Amino acid sequence: MKFSMPVKQVAAIHDLSGCGRTSLAVVIPILSTMGFKVCPLPTAVLSSHTRYQGYHFVDLTEHMVPIIKHWKELGLSFSAVYSGFLGSHKQIPIVEEFIESFRSDDLLVVVDPVLGDNGQRYGTITEKMVSEMKSLVRMADVITPNLTEASLLLDKPYPQSLENREIKEWLLNLAEMGPEIVVITSVPDSSQGKFSALAYNKNDSRFWKVPIDYIPADYPGTGDCFTSVLTGALLQGDSLPIALDRAVHFISYGVRATFGYSYDQNQGILLERVLERLNIPIPVSSYEILL
Repeated sequence: MKFSMPVKQVAAIHDLSGCGRTSLAVVIPILSTMGFKVCPLPTAVLSSHTRYQGYHFVDLTEHMVPIIKHWKELGLSFSAVYSGFLGSHKQIPIVEEFIESFRSDDLLVVVDPVLGDNGQRYGTITEKMVSEMKSLVRMADVITPNLTEASLLLDKPYPQSLENREIKEWLLNLAEMGPEIVVITSVPDSSQGKFSALAYNKNDSRFWKVPIDYIPADYPGTGDCFTSVLTGALLQGDSLPIALDRAVHFISYGVRATFGYSYDQNQGILLERVLERLNIPIPVSSYEILL
């Protein structure tokens, strides 16, 4: 007997860090809270994320293919494939084959090209990984690089600021690589004290922007939280600007809820205190159309 799945399934291809709220430690609770069943395909296991010194890293490349093979034998299907941190460049062809194997007309492919932040590559990211990531981006429907990752994908110097004309050019250049929707996060805004998430939808050729006040804190995992909320919102049927708005404001609320505590910022936001906000009615939106 073949059983139907009463909720949508998401294949989440990310690492698992035991210490610090990043990757699968935030992807699973966020998407589960939003009503989706997450099937994790771990790319690596780390004792902590890479901002902590001395972390232990276990590359799971050789285990991914047998896991995928078993999933095929079980007849699994997915509404979305969502990839994030990869353990090595050798995993990218595996992820590409995974996407092709589970491709369907309504499959949403989201790639968060986890490569670096604050103008620098992460410690485990090589030039080969950056090069191979460009290939994976071509298979995506949605990509969500931060400003550092966008500069790496486009082979451009990391900018301290971008005018609207320049950021629109970056969005268009990334869209030319393949994805229908491009979102760039952590973009310094020309308005003092603000950052923005900006998006381009190739289907209607419109640009969107959601600004947010700057808070002097730096919590790992906020990018994972952002893309997880965005993915869940799109799967729920939200428009791109509403999904963008929900993701930005969830992160802002999470940072604000955490910032008042004397707390190790490397642990990430206090996710447990804000998960319930994912299911409240959508507030008045602050998105803008970028002309």
